[in-house]
Amino acid sequence: MRPFPPLLLTLLLLLGALVPATAQVRIKDIVDVEGVRENQLLGYGLVVGLNGTGDKLKNNVFTLESLVGMLERLGVNTRDQIANLTTKDVAAVMVTGELPAFARNGSRIDVAVSALGDASNLTGGILLVTPMLAADGEVYAVAQGALVTGAIAAHDGASSVTRGVPTSARIANGATVEREVPFHLDKVTKLRLALRNSDLTTARRIATAINAAVGPISHVTDPRTVTLDLTGRNPIDTLATIEELRVQPDSPAIVVIDEASGTVVMGANVRISKVAIAQGNLTIRVTETPEVSQPPPLSGGTTTTVPRTKIQIDDQHDRKLGILSAGVTLRDLVASLNALGVGPRDLISILQSIKAAGALQADLKVR
Repeated sequence: MRPFPPLLLTLLLLLGALVPATAQVRIKDIVDVEGVRENQLLGYGLVVGLNGTGDKLKNNVFTLESLVGMLERLGVNTRDQIANLTTKDVAAVMVTGELPAFARNGSRIDVAVSALGDASNLTGGILLVTPMLAADGEVYAVAQGALVTGAIAAHDGASSVTRGVPTSARIANGATVEREVPFHLDKVTKLRLALRNSDLTTARRIATAINAAVGPISHVTDPRTVTLDLTGRNPIDTLATIEELRVQPDSPAIVVIDEASGTVVMGANVRISKVAIAQGNLTIRVTETPEVSQPPPLSGGTTTTVPRTKIQIDDQHDRKLGILSAGVTLRDLVASLNALGVGPRDLISILQSIKAAGALQADLKVR
């Protein structure tokens, strides 16, 4: 018996080591820890420095009032000349962002900027100081900086070209955190892990893996929640150990159909009861090919156009009736439908018919 070459043996060992890992995922990738979450922030501000692509002040009262108010705070009185303000280089915008968990004072976060009025392009603009509020009405960050749209917009006369959305922009690290959300993870004695995909089997597997690794501290309270009792333990060390544990998540049998794009996504647990499938359409194609009839010389006849009609009928007689045995898997289903020459659009109709017949043992979701 010839031994394996060293390189081939190494590849086989690597593949063997990867096979079990592909079926399992880390707990940290499928759950969220209670209290460790982001908070949405919202602000209203002004963008200046636009090249004539900002709001038309006569059409946007909020932009005009905001501009006048800002100038007054800077010591410039424009109330008496408000009717003469006609600049097109200013735009009112909404600024949004997310405050990460455990963000500290002075941390920087990204923000998104979107036009609120009739500005046509925010490229090259500068966002002025904008307080960003959370749902409680308190200011948690302040945004300011140069906008980057990543869009291209050009027009001249009757022609125009636009790529991307020039009225939306981002500012990387554009906001500074001014207030922290108080949460002391190292002081908690009870925590809950929330599954991102609710499933009772997966929750039980997570609790079993945790209890086997760090002791009997977890139990399942519902298909989405695993409760941890951290009394007498260091919460940070315990969570760091738990999040690296690997489990095999279970998934329900679901078939998702997007009729607009013809997309069909089927889970691995989809099963089909015994059913017969036949698929085919009658196609009639009519082709008109006019021909010119030229009479012989000196015959006294006239040149005419004679229609020539060709009719083709395709009854797809080569399509056969397919029978799927009970309990076939996703792979068997796809192979059988491919053998019938079924495309994505026809597959949607077939799956809906199988579900109507009660043979599809899965949840069918149509979008």
